[in-house]
Amino acid sequence: MTQQGQTPQEHTPDNSLALLKDGYDFIFKRRREMETEIFRTRLLGQPAICIGGKDAAELFYDTSKFQRSGAIPKRIQKSLFGENAIQTMDGDAHRHRKMLFMSLMSRERLDVFMQLLAQEWEAAIGRWEGAGEVELFGESQELLHRAACRWAGVPIEEETVRNRADDMGAMVEAFGAVGPRHAAGRRARRRTEEWLEGFILDLRAGEFKADEGTAAYAMAFHRDLQDRELDSRMAAIELINIVRPIVAIGRYVVFTAIALHEHPEYREKLAADEGKYRQWFVQETRRYYPFTPFLGASVIHDFTWKGHEFEEGTMVLLDVYGTTHDPALWDEADKFKPERFENWGGSPFDLIPQGGGDPNSGHRCAGEWLTIDAMRVSLEFLTNRMAYDVPEQDLELSLSRMPALPESRFVITNVRLASSEAAPNRG
Repeated sequence: MTQQGQTPQEHTPDNSLALLKDGYDFIFKRRREMETEIFRTRLLGQPAICIGGKDAAELFYDTSKFQRSGAIPKRIQKSLFGENAIQTMDGDAHRHRKMLFMSLMSRERLDVFMQLLAQEWEAAIGRWEGAGEVELFGESQELLHRAACRWAGVPIEEETVRNRADDMGAMVEAFGAVGPRHAAGRRARRRTEEWLEGFILDLRAGEFKADEGTAAYAMAFHRDLQDRELDSRMAAIELINIVRPIVAIGRYVVFTAIALHEHPEYREKLAADEGKYRQWFVQETRRYYPFTPFLGASVIHDFTWKGHEFEEGTMVLLDVYGTTHDPALWDEADKFKPERFENWGGSPFDLIPQGGGDPNSGHRCAGEWLTIDAMRVSLEFLTNRMAYDVPEQDLELSLSRMPALPESRFVITNVRLASSEAAPNRG
């Protein structure tokens, strides 16, 4: 077998602090410096292999070689995903649970969500008119939460809706964080799990009703491979795993607004477009802006790939951000160029901001199609259905902050419904 020394290796006791410092660029920076798609390091006191690029992504999604079970740290489960949720499963159990999630993503159900989302955008603009400064991030999280709950069959209480939306966002904020931000995410998860577990129990008892096509009904009455209903807390956790990722699209709404602000030359093209250019713009926003930094798995059994040894039990991190910015895959990778998608082949292993591989049976995000559609609806409102001003503010995205977000959360002012005579949004 190939000697381990042939794989580039960092000779440091532990790189956990460097990971927090470099954030999204941790793996990609080292890949560039070493001119490699693979290197060894140590994280959290354990040996780790970091990989990136299209071939590496294809390897990472080979379920005969890697498993998710045991690969996601408890601190992330207790804040972002929930303990023992679908993201931690493998094999038949994962495929069975994934079918549950994918059953909610039919074209008919996605169209229903987009209609609800458009309604919430219309209502939000009404609230924002005359409101002075509007923080787009917090407001977009709320409108997405409202649409997600209506779509999922979860009742909304006006007096708690903003707090519920903020709790969903706090779980995402906890990823990559230490100290108060992580603690806030864990508290938010406990509150949300308690709320939705109570709802699941009431739904099963007949005190609430939900349509059979909704996520609430599906999670409450899903049966596992042993023909048992999910534990009520697990049903709540998986229901959160429907609503929370939709709320997280609020980050993409902000990234879309930043792209429009920093590249106003695309506004005219988007306004005149019937769909094709809008799709390119959405995909480029997903590729260019930092969303998921990396994904983890563990090696099932010893194997060799391109002369590099992978030992059973070793933690492996896939460089998601670096793969979407790899100059070997993307021409002028550091530039925002929606036109690049005109001739894109649609590989499941190069555009991987929400994971790669087969969305139906693998670990690729079940909500990716919903995300793209939601971004298209949001882009339509930001370009054609509303007008606003962008005051001076710091819109820099620090790659050391995981998840990334501008300090200002993107503030807009003078929001109004657009008309055919309305001036373009301006800074």
